[in-house]
Amino acid sequence: MPLSKIEWTEAALLALTSDGLGGVAVEPLARRLGATKGSFYWHFADRAELIAATLELWEQRVTTDVMDRIRAITDPRERLATLAVGVYGRAAAGNAYAAVLAATSHPGVADVLTRVTRTQFEFLEGLYSDLGLPPDAAHRYARVAFALYLGIGELRRADPKGDPTGQELDEYLKLAVDIIMPPDGAA
Repeated sequence: MPLSKIEWTEAALLALTSDGLGGVAVEPLARRLGATKGSFYWHFADRAELIAATLELWEQRVTTDVMDRIRAITDPRERLATLAVGVYGRAAAGNAYAAVLAATSHPGVADVLTRVTRTQFEFLEGLYSDLGLPPDAAHRYARVAFALYLGIGELRRADPKGDPTGQELDEYLKLAVDIIMPPDGAA
């Protein structure tokens, strides 16, 4: 059975996460998928089109999909904590954000990264506002929380063997949430 466009794009997103933009290449993906290059060219004109589709899928996953799940949580503190555990946990295990950040010189990547970053930051700022923080404090807390997210992803790329797992990861995530959560009554 031939592979679908989404199967190629999903595989490319996994390759982006694990191997960076260089991993989003036709031949290695075809081998990984047990497919032919012809299957690839049935869906995509070239690698650039695959990269664009991969970035589009990544953007949807890290903005719309995440934000919809978080908005469904009624308690503002729980929303922030759930978001933090999810994104910090993915950053510690390897996420595409760090790979996209490293590939901003590639055509089209910087624009997508800027759009995703702005969308995520504004959402995060809104979560802090929902806690009752004034705009300037919500902005500061959001910048620190976002900086921690970026740092966790970059640390993983710099020291992949140092990734916490199991109970250590749970403690690491609890500490991250404690760091970014304003104290009760801080508004």
